This record gives sequence, structure tokens and C-alpha cells, in this order.
Amino acid sequence: MTASEDIDESLAGKRSLNFIEKKIQEDIAQGLSPAELQFRFPPEPNGFLHIGHAKAICLNFGLVKGHGGRCNLRFDDTNPAKEEQKFVESIQEDIRWLGFEWDELCFASDYFGQLYDWAVQLIKQGDAYICDLDGDQVREFRGTLNEPGKNSPFRDRSVEENLDLFAAMKAGEFEEGARTLRAKIDMGSPHIVMRDPVMYRIQKSTHHRTGDDWCIYPTYDWAHGQGDAIEGVTHSLCSLEFRNHRPLYDWFLEKIGLEKVPGQTEFARLNMQYTMMSKRYLRQLVEEEIVEGWDDPRLPTIAGLRRRGVTPEAIRNFMETIGVAKFNSTIELTVFENSIRDHLNKVAPRRMAVFDRIKLVITNFPEDLQELIEVDNNPEDETAGTRSIPFEREVWVERDDFRMEAPRKWRRLAPGAEVRLRYGYCVTVKEVVTDPQSGEVTELQCEYDPDTSKGRQPEGRKVRGIIHWVPASCAVKIPVTLYSPLFNSEAPDQLTEGQSFLDGIDPDSKVETEALGEPSLAEASSGERFQFERIGYFYVDPTRSGEGSPHFNRIAALRDSWAKQEKSKS
Repeated sequence: MTASEDIDESLAGKRSLNFIEKKIQEDIAQGLSPAELQFRFPPEPNGFLHIGHAKAICLNFGLVKGHGGRCNLRFDDTNPAKEEQKFVESIQEDIRWLGFEWDELCFASDYFGQLYDWAVQLIKQGDAYICDLDGDQVREFRGTLNEPGKNSPFRDRSVEENLDLFAAMKAGEFEEGARTLRAKIDMGSPHIVMRDPVMYRIQKSTHHRTGDDWCIYPTYDWAHGQGDAIEGVTHSLCSLEFRNHRPLYDWFLEKIGLEKVPGQTEFARLNMQYTMMSKRYLRQLVEEEIVEGWDDPRLPTIAGLRRRGVTPEAIRNFMETIGVAKFNSTIELTVFENSIRDHLNKVAPRRMAVFDRIKLVITNFPEDLQELIEVDNNPEDETAGTRSIPFEREVWVERDDFRMEAPRKWRRLAPGAEVRLRYGYCVTVKEVVTDPQSGEVTELQCEYDPDTSKGRQPEGRKVRGIIHWVPASCAVKIPVTLYSPLFNSEAPDQLTEGQSFLDGIDPDSKVETEALGEPSLAEASSGERFQFERIGYFYVDPTRSGEGSPHFNRIAALRDSWAKQEKSKS
């Protein structure tokens, strides 16, 4: 297994071991060789991976990097009606994009023959039977958390009859739903999953790998533990919702009678504010065309995050930050956004762009002069090089950087106030031009101090404010999509009666706009990321950009301390 190297080593020595790592170290101390460690990531290929899956990916593949052993990618492809080859391919692409490589590519369908033979073994042992109850009847007989279940009237069929019926199921002699193979455990068990769970059902769907070779398919519970055992998995890591399935996982392995069996350990899944993780709901958003597709940058899918411009390093560092816990909790969205900012701050070249513009005219700057200012592309990266920005008499600035009546602690433009134009000179507002009808400010007339170039402070006074700008004569128009969380509810999947999760969609989660950028942005290439200074981080969307016509997606906004102050006062 390989992973991008900037993670992981720098972080590994800075944190304590999580409870899974401690268990692994205990197993090694008791004689398990690090070379024997075997992990797996077992997605079902029925949709695109999301950031919740990324947690499991980083955990399983990361354990190999930290402790040794191997990690397989196994597709639990036991439900052909919902699974497609395109999902198999997209999952592999996502894992590699995150920076990982599997040791062996496996499929549950590789084990269909062995699983069938083991099912026959359980029938012969009297541990499984063919049941004719339909789905509704099975649920009715199962009971509740407070009431035990009732035995199926078909539970006491003979071994010979069960074997004949199971062979007939395999041969396609019955319709879908007519019969199932169920484990014979205990209908009075306090664990509902132990109340004679289904092992096989009839499903006459073409499988994306095995075609029409099979018309009966194992359930996830029957295939999961046995797949682990076949691959020699030593530590089967699952999210917490599978804790109740652990007794069944162990029961199946015990009944098969294998010498070496894996052990299941559960960890908390990832829940994040303003984020929907349910595959069912995500699929509905896509199928009803509420979003652009599985790669919509507002979705938490890996494809969506990639198209938004989030880096794999930011995702891996985020997973390191939140760690691995035994109990579910909800992570604040700002924690993820901070991981994005922290990484992009180190690697993203700086550029300037203005969104809601107002013209600033420097009345004492020569009209025919265009001065080139040489600036660093990224002050955090000495290798990033430099670029030239034309500075001239007329520039565009953000309208929000001006106040006619400046509030206390205001450090931007106001009548009589002096600020520095980023990388350029200090200017003072001398006159404000307004539209005579609307009263809207249309132009700021300023004077500059020629002795304040290259960051020099003016004599006898301190200029604390710095604002960004773009040259008016050669600024380039750039289309920008401002993406923000799709939902305005912190917990979009927690619904009250009569409420749809669609009610929580923010209609302003996608805003198409246009900015004016410094000239170099016209040459931005697909896949490049930039920090628009004082605005945020932006990505040249490969799906919407052409040569010489970049389209920018907002990855994350910068923290705005002044906006935070104003919000707290409102």
C-alpha cells in the first residue's frame, strides 16, 4: 500500500494511539506478527463514496502505514439490482485520489461458490432451513424489542427437504420472494438480528460480474464475515451500527468451524453538521435532479469534494484531526473547513479578485503610467515564484470595503481614511461620488503617497488597513460559482413528522456570479487552485473550463473577522 507522504509521518508522532491501534499493539504483543495484519475496506458498489467512507478508508489503509500488514479492497457485491460497474470504477478512482492503494482487489462475488457450499453445510448441521414466509410475514413473526418472535411454520423441515429446496432455489425453479434460506438460531433472542436471519434470497437480476450464473444471492450478514475469513482478515473494522450484528458475525463463523476467524471491532461513523450522509437521500437528490449529479460540489461525495477543489491532503488531515472514537458525535463543519484552509494556505498561489466592485481613482497618479509590481505567488512557499501586477490610476475595489460612516475599529476605506492597496501604495479617500438619483456610491477619488511603495509606512502615521484591488484597464472577467452547504439545517437527516429532508435545502447554496481578476487569472488552467486574497480559496473546475476560459468554484471562504463582529452585533 502507498499513500501520499506528506500526511501521515508528520502527524504520526504527534498523537496518542486510538483504541483500535492499542488493540492491534496488544495483539502484536501477544504473538501476532505485524506481517500477519490484514485489513480490508468493503464498500458495496451501489453508489458513490462520500466523506464518511473516507474515514473508513483512511483508517483501514492508514493502519497498514502505521503498523504493517496489508489492506484489501473488497466489493461486497451481493445485491445485483442496485449495483453497477460504474460504481466499482468510481470507488477505485476515489481511493487512489485519496492517496491509497490496495494490496488485493476482491469481490464477495468471488466467493459465491464457497458461500453456497457453507450454506449447504449449515443445512446439513440443522443450522439453516428454507422458509416460505414472504417479507411482511417474516417481519411480523420476528417480534419487537419488547416481544419475542415466533417460529416460522417451516422451521422444522427435514434436512433432506431443505437441501432439495435450496438446490431448486439455485436452479431458478421459484419466483422472487417465494422462498429464503434462514439461519436457525433463536426467535426469542434479545438480539433481533439473531432471530433466524435470512442468509439467501431469490433475486433474478443480472449481476455486473457473474451475469446470470446465479439467481440466489447471499445477504450482507452471511457474506461479510465469511469474506473476512477467506481473506485472512485479522481486524474487521465496522461502523457502530454493525455492533448489534457482531453476535451474528461470530455465530456464522463458529458454525462453519474455521480454525482462524477474524474479530470485529466497531468505531464511530462520521457525522458532520449541515451534511447528509444517507446514500438513499443522496440518490434521491441526484435522481430528482435537485443537484447537478453525484459530483455536485455541494454533496459530501468524494467526487463532489474533488470537483469543488478540496485536496486529498485536507481530507486525510481532517481524519487525523477528528480521530477514531467509540461513540457517535457530530463534527462541526468548521473543523473540516479549517483542514481545507490549512492545507491550501500552504500550497495555493495568491491572486486578487473583486466581486462587488466600485471604482477607486487615484487623482494624483499619472494617467499614462502603469507600474508593474513584482509580488510573491505564495508567502508560505518559497518555491512558488513571483508574478507582476499592473498598478495604475484607476483600480477596482470591493464595495464592502467602504463605509460612508466608519464604525469603531474600522480599518478599511472611509472618507478621510488612509489604507494600503495590497502590494501597492497607501491611499486616502478625498471625495465620494454618488449617483444623484439612487444615492449609491459610484466612485471613490483618492490621493496616494508615493513614498509608501513596497510596504513602506508613511512618515508620522500608521496605516493598519490593507485591502485588495485589481487594475481597471486590464482586469479579466471570470465566471465564479459560489458553493456553500446544501442544507441550512445542522442535522438535515433528523426530521420531524410530516417533514421532508428536502425542506432543509438552502436555495442560495449555489450562486453563479462574475468577478474581476488580475490579468494572470486569464491563464489559469483546469485543476489549479488559488487563494483569492481576503476572499477565499477557488478551483478551476475541469468540467466547466476551457483553454483560456477558466471557471472557478469556491472551495472555502476565508475567515472574516469583521463580518463575525458585525454578525454578533446584529
